[in-house]
Amino acid sequence: MGDPMELDFSPTRGMKRKAEDSTSILERQPKMQQPAGGEMLKSTWNSDAESSSFRKFAQKSSSLPFGQPIDYSSINGPTYLTAQTLIQQVAYALSDKIFSYSPESFDLDVAVKDWSTSNTPNSHGYITRVVPMQTRSGAGSIALGYMFSKDFDLAKRYIPQSVLASSSSLHSLRAALDQLSLLYSVANPFVAHVAAVDYAPGSSRGLVTDYASALTVAEELGLGLVASSSAYEVQHMSLFSTILATVLPTIHIYDGVNVGRDTLRVVDVLNQRGLNTAYTNVLKELSKLSKRSDAETKAAHLLNAFNNELGTAYSLFEYRGHNNPEVVLVVFGSVESSLAGQVAEKLSVEGSKVGVVNVRVYRPFVEEEFLKALPASVRHIGVLGQVLDPTTVADKSAHSNLFEDVLAATVFADRWATPPSVVDLKYSRGETFTPTSMATILYELVGKVPEDGERFLLLDTSHIKQFTFWDVEDSAASTAPSAIGKLLSGDSASNVTISQTHDNFIQGGTVRIDIRNSKKSVEAYYPIEESDIVFVGEEKLLKEIAILKSIKNGGKLVLKLPGVKDEDLVKKLPASVRNEIKFKGIQLFLLDPTLTPAVEKDPAVETLVTELAFIQLTRPELFLSGMKKLASINANVDLLNDAAADFDNVLRQVEIPEAWAEVDVEAQVPDLPRTITSSSFTGFEKEETAPPSLLRNWESAAKGLVFKEAYGTKTSLRPDLSVTTFEVTVKENRRLTPLTYDRNIFHIEFDLGNSGLTYNIGEALGIHAENDVNEVVEFMEFYELNPDEIVEIPSREDPNVLDTRTVFQSLVQNIDIFGKPPKRFYEALAEFASDENEKKELLTLGSPEGANEFKRRAEVDTITFADILLEFKSAHPSFHDIARIVSPMKRREYSIASSQMVNPTTVALMIVVVSWVDPKGRDRFGQATKYLSKLPIGAKVTTSVKPSVMKLPAKDTAPLIMAGLGTGLAPFRAFVQYRAMQKAQGKEIGSILLYMGSRHQREEYLYGEEWEAYQDAGVITLLGRAFSRDQPQKIYIQDRMRQTISDIIKAYIKEEGAFYLCGPTWPVPDVTEVLEEAIARDAKGIGKKIDPRKEIERLKEDLRYVLEVY
Repeated sequence: MGDPMELDFSPTRGMKRKAEDSTSILERQPKMQQPAGGEMLKSTWNSDAESSSFRKFAQKSSSLPFGQPIDYSSINGPTYLTAQTLIQQVAYALSDKIFSYSPESFDLDVAVKDWSTSNTPNSHGYITRVVPMQTRSGAGSIALGYMFSKDFDLAKRYIPQSVLASSSSLHSLRAALDQLSLLYSVANPFVAHVAAVDYAPGSSRGLVTDYASALTVAEELGLGLVASSSAYEVQHMSLFSTILATVLPTIHIYDGVNVGRDTLRVVDVLNQRGLNTAYTNVLKELSKLSKRSDAETKAAHLLNAFNNELGTAYSLFEYRGHNNPEVVLVVFGSVESSLAGQVAEKLSVEGSKVGVVNVRVYRPFVEEEFLKALPASVRHIGVLGQVLDPTTVADKSAHSNLFEDVLAATVFADRWATPPSVVDLKYSRGETFTPTSMATILYELVGKVPEDGERFLLLDTSHIKQFTFWDVEDSAASTAPSAIGKLLSGDSASNVTISQTHDNFIQGGTVRIDIRNSKKSVEAYYPIEESDIVFVGEEKLLKEIAILKSIKNGGKLVLKLPGVKDEDLVKKLPASVRNEIKFKGIQLFLLDPTLTPAVEKDPAVETLVTELAFIQLTRPELFLSGMKKLASINANVDLLNDAAADFDNVLRQVEIPEAWAEVDVEAQVPDLPRTITSSSFTGFEKEETAPPSLLRNWESAAKGLVFKEAYGTKTSLRPDLSVTTFEVTVKENRRLTPLTYDRNIFHIEFDLGNSGLTYNIGEALGIHAENDVNEVVEFMEFYELNPDEIVEIPSREDPNVLDTRTVFQSLVQNIDIFGKPPKRFYEALAEFASDENEKKELLTLGSPEGANEFKRRAEVDTITFADILLEFKSAHPSFHDIARIVSPMKRREYSIASSQMVNPTTVALMIVVVSWVDPKGRDRFGQATKYLSKLPIGAKVTTSVKPSVMKLPAKDTAPLIMAGLGTGLAPFRAFVQYRAMQKAQGKEIGSILLYMGSRHQREEYLYGEEWEAYQDAGVITLLGRAFSRDQPQKIYIQDRMRQTISDIIKAYIKEEGAFYLCGPTWPVPDVTEVLEEAIARDAKGIGKKIDPRKEIERLKEDLRYVLEVY
């Protein structure tokens, strides 16, 4: 065909032409399988997504009690807490610094971060600093460097240093722990509080409970290792581990999947003063020992002193069960010890001679104390020892760490004429235990065969009420169970426990929440098996999970089925479900939230309807009083009254027809799992699919250029984009925050030139960012790409029209080569792998079996498309296919911070750079914010304009009440500029109340001098500044509004002003509450009865209550 023609393509311009053969092009696009659920959210619980107008009981983090932040000073005496909160309290109270290695969605440090930023003093009289760290090779070096630096204050040498981490971090911390062990005589006491949780590739569960890593590290490095058996004792064990750390570096480990996150009532909680007193007094006892005493002697002595100080009865090894057992099971771990102990005690009451020894302190392993804990009658010992994976379980030559210690202690003991037999009962990290499975283990040890299908129940259901809630994660009623748990906890005579399981592989994200309510505290770290009431928020779950198996006979099933009549239930419910409802005598209730007008106005009210349904079914006589209590948790009495309207229709019982007892003997009954497995602590982010790209040769493009009329060729700035674009020039780019500050917030201003771009006040500027040119060139060199080769991309407006660009242009402007790859990319890339091992790994990563490793790559390693192409070198698709399988780049939109009426030739933005460090130590940045922050003066940028709801009132005299958080101040700068221009022209303008919120005035007083100048000029009437972290108590934007509520009443109500809020969603309920208070106070003053909530709704319709939140 000859050499390619030299075509004139500018770096920023492309060509649009008709496709020669649109049918063949479309046929060449293979259908890509959409991953179930899409990519992972970084942290669902910290996202503060709040779109409703009422105050929802939104969950901030599943590691916090009821998902809510807790004040440090309130941790004292009988308190509802989680184990993780108690562990963080001990670490905060006693530590100099806390080094946190918490994967983003694990939230192992969310409480201490909050306390530290609130300037809460620790027991030493100063603020415990929390140092967030990335888990990577050499992860512990900074902690070591701090302790042994020349600048370290030696007066703090006696104060413990703490680590918060998951067991997945231990491998990366190993080198530092090894060095620390060698230098420990001159080091601070060091304790690591480790959540036994990890992502396990190849496991049927996404999250696994990992003790094996800690057992191995402790044994090989000579570290102390202490385990908590339950959330009730986790504070004590955290404290004891910190005390033991004065003898040797110590790991305190606990179940990080269930036990660490359950909300429950702990009675004997020590406050900071109690912790410090106990810590000090117990250490005094250590001085009574000889300095030559070994670690075993010191550990035993310290635990004895600990018991004397607190009045407890902990042992290094604890026995539960029959007085004269013949069989003893040795266990280590939270759920393992709790369950095994309870099962052994029940079996012994029934006559079985079995017992359990819980290893509380694994290292140092004090053999004498272990032998004392073993009854003399024992003949057979089973060791329930965790190992890494099923392969190790199957390997007969491999033994668990715990087994080897138990075997050595018993074989060489002289207390038996014939030592008891010892058997290694290995299990992998992915295995979970229930009362039935634990009872089966003990039955098998005594030679008894349990009856098939027989369930072993520990709890006396006559003294406990149990409720289970099933729903999809994006349900409008997803917060209802937490609010119900909070409601039940208000009864001081009851003990409530709440446990949550999140499975992202069923219905794109399914949540199970168990609530137990009893007079006595219970240890039940397993799913409810005999529910009194089960709520199902998505009927499709009945087809994937055997939900009815966990409802007790005669229990109640509440099924949300909007718009379904009783006679249509047969079509909705599978035959097996109908049969079980009939056979078990289950009472069926249908919940239809759409029948209440309140839900029609605001779909989020559905959560209140679910809460009211719970009260109606559990305590109907308390329906009215319960509503008042609910109002104090979320919403208000009036809103709940609206939700309760015509409730007999909203919640109705269904009479079960006799026909439901008919069984189709030929029908195949599906074998469904009884419950879900925990795959994450967060949900999936739903991702929109983007059109693929194609590649054509240079000849087809040349035809389009030469024969423009025939091919309908047009030259366009960005032909790949469906919006009208404009090319503007950078005029100013300056940082607003200090260089030493961790947040880079910058002001960037563009010269519009002859672009023709126009914008209105309040609109957003779309930035069509570009990939870094140097990184693109580096990728093209590695991939051996010709930057001038021609790419043809189906237009987003019409797939029959092709947008023509060069390879270089496409990688810079179109193809998101440095973005985050979805699961379907691995699946598509596998087709090109020539190495079978790489192909197998790619297919696994793209399948449900590889979901855990995919999540680690996406969430922890934050890898890109380019990283994957570099990693799997045998998978080398041509650029034709790269353009097809890699997602296109998306525009990013930012609120405009200028008024074109005032600045006709420019447009300004205020932006914060998104940045983080990945596990390999690489600095990572948000693609668009990095691109903009680096732009030099004179650089060209492709932009577009997006309309907005942020519009000025029609009357210039209407007051403006504006609340902006951080970069949310941007549109209000435009508002104030315009009003200042009007005032300068002699026009009458309304008052302006500007409330701004950020962390620190010195670093984040964004446009501060401008605001003060406008205030001095009489443009801004009131400037309410809330710098949340500049004082011991946090001050937020709603606090400043409440302090000036009389000004708000005058401007907003009396003078009919408009209110605007721009920024994150979290302050919406609190800010709205202040406005409602203002409305109520004004109404009371004039003797008028007004529903503030309804008035806010009216103001929304009149565009006098405007939100632009994200």
